[in-house]
Amino acid sequence: MFVLGALVGAAGALVQAAWLPAGLLLALLATGGLFYGGLRATGTQAGVAAAGGGWLLAVVLLSFGRPEGDGVFGGGVGELLFLFGGMGVAVMCATLVRLPRPPR
Repeated sequence: MFVLGALVGAAGALVQAAWLPAGLLLALLATGGLFYGGLRATGTQAGVAAAGGGWLLAVVLLSFGRPEGDGVFGGGVGELLFLFGGMGVAVMCATLVRLPRPPR
């Protein structure tokens, strides 16, 4: 889940800047799908935490840029919405009520 989170974070960082505002919506939907999928796959908040950790690491590393001044994030409103929106989605998925498992 950590590696998948890093991949979705990197892809979302590229897509949200390229096709604003539709790219931002697509990136946040993919992020929400990843976090909810992690919750459903593991059945605990550990899946959301692992995916969220990979996502956050990728987004933070891509925000640093290079010494030449090149960077994925340009510092606009879209980048902030992607960062804070993704963190908000992670918190929402981590605090969802887990449905009871059906008896076997």
